[in-house]
Amino acid sequence: MAKNIDPVCGMKVSDASFTSNYGGKTYYFCCGHCKQTFDQNPIKYTR
Repeated sequence: MAKNIDPVCGMKVSDASFTSNYGGKTYYFCCGHCKQTFDQNPIKYTR
């Protein structure tokens, strides 16, 4: 069961293969591309 939402694409994410930490919070991603996109500009996806 998916518990997290990928902040880049909005997909429900149940696997924690791709994560990033920003502002004391862990963000989960559906794929490496979404993680890379987030890492390049995390402020855009955390507002």
